[in-house]
Amino acid sequence: MFSQSSQHTIDLRILHTSDVHSHIFDGLQAIEAYADRVRAQMPDAVVLTDGGDVLQGHPTAYYYNFIDTTSVHFIAEAMNHARYDVGAIGNHDIETGHAVYDRWIRQCRFPIVGANVVDERTGQPWLKPYVIIQRQGIRMAFLGMLTPAIPNWLPKNLWTGLRFDEMVRSARQWVPYIRQHEHPDLIIGLFHSGWDDTFGIRTPDYVENASRLVAEQVPGFDLILYGHDHQRRVQRVANAEGDSVLCCGPTSTGACLCDVRLRLLVADGQVVHKDINAELVSLRDTKVRTSALAVLPPTTDSYFPRQHAAIEAFMAQPIGTFDAAAREEDAFFGSSAFIDLIHELQFQVAPQAQISLAAPLSFDAVIGPGPVTMADMFALYKYENLLYTMRLTGREVLGHLEMSYDLWCNTMQSPDDHIMLLEYNLDNERRQGLKNMAFNFDSAAGIRYTVDVTKPNGQKVHIESMADGSPFSLDSTYLVAVNSYRGNGGGELLTRGAGIPAAELPSRIVSSTDHDLRYHLMQLIRQRGHVTPKALNQWRFVPDEWARPALQRDRLLLFPKRQ
Repeated sequence: MFSQSSQHTIDLRILHTSDVHSHIFDGLQAIEAYADRVRAQMPDAVVLTDGGDVLQGHPTAYYYNFIDTTSVHFIAEAMNHARYDVGAIGNHDIETGHAVYDRWIRQCRFPIVGANVVDERTGQPWLKPYVIIQRQGIRMAFLGMLTPAIPNWLPKNLWTGLRFDEMVRSARQWVPYIRQHEHPDLIIGLFHSGWDDTFGIRTPDYVENASRLVAEQVPGFDLILYGHDHQRRVQRVANAEGDSVLCCGPTSTGACLCDVRLRLLVADGQVVHKDINAELVSLRDTKVRTSALAVLPPTTDSYFPRQHAAIEAFMAQPIGTFDAAAREEDAFFGSSAFIDLIHELQFQVAPQAQISLAAPLSFDAVIGPGPVTMADMFALYKYENLLYTMRLTGREVLGHLEMSYDLWCNTMQSPDDHIMLLEYNLDNERRQGLKNMAFNFDSAAGIRYTVDVTKPNGQKVHIESMADGSPFSLDSTYLVAVNSYRGNGGGELLTRGAGIPAAELPSRIVSSTDHDLRYHLMQLIRQRGHVTPKALNQWRFVPDEWARPALQRDRLLLFPKRQ
């Protein structure tokens, strides 16, 4: 408690990470070292927070999610070791399924908060809605929330018994409650939801990225710490009462953290002035992309050596041999060995499918030639998606592809224009100069088609026939292999693009795999032993005289180090 007659300042620090995606030895280890240095300088003055998405993205998590399920989950163990004080849950944490994230939450020695993650049975928050953390007598309320777009991405069996409420409405409910019942000195949002509400999923009921909306529309927050969009940001906004709210996002994989400095003036036992500033601290000299899934870098012998050895052994397991290289960068510029290998394997996993849809999930992964290991499988297929077989009409397939290529390609007005749809101002490691997310750049196999980059949006794709030369009909119904992210509405290619109501998507699913798609791809490669990735050449950009030189120019822009 404060002395009632004193007037003094209190300096505090909040260190915020998000979207670490299980990068422990090349991410969390540096976060812990930085936090420990600050704690040594400022005892009883530091809070370490995380914004979610820690249980997916690297073989480290996969091993402890699904292989070693009896040990203490290493992600929980490492975060406990770093002395996190509070965390949020992310959509990719939910993606691992109840068994995994329930175990992780139990084993974390700090609270995981989420006010809008609601138990459908009771109507009450399934997680702690908020937590009070005290430093030097200052009471800080951390209110957690998760993007409500989960049903657009993940099958319900992964989040059975839960619902995800709209964030602005939830914040309006909880901020007055916290004020009345806790009387905190600071209210801080800890959100797994991006900044730009115009980007991502938008429905009449909610938006995917709502952190800015909450900051602007819900009075009471002093600070909002967020993640999900993998962008670096420190920005102030004015809320509905004209008060300033500082908002911070730290990108991904532990490459950067938000270091928030609070100077509080206390008079007569009350905080009478708050000075809140933040900076982004780079923890690596060079950016490490979220697709960096190769062998773990060397680390000190004292930092979890047993777990490090187990993960390295898992990643080094042989799967098979590639007789030729598969380079993900080729997928942006036409039919490619990398994506067409995924198409080919999807057809084998779902043999009844007539058409396959797939997109590059990273950016510049390379596999082979030579031995293929478990680590390579995480470069080939980044996420733990299931594989669905769905019923789509030819017209819906066309609409799906039209939206994909509209996100992917510029409409060229002259031969000197870009063929890729580029945006250089976004500091986002999943875009790398592309305007939109590459994991929504679906191409198709099983049909032959062209993409005319001189045509306006919605008119670029011309489907000529099925791959075997038989007719393709807009009015026929086809069985289509898609991953579960797409099949549940992810990227909105099936909803906005194909025009299928979101509520109708489950009824279109004919079958689903029980294991994640990477598991099935791994089994098929093991069965074959030797794989020769090759482009199927079932689609191409036209007109050739414009497309060919434009593709060469844009490849140099996007992948200058490879040239």
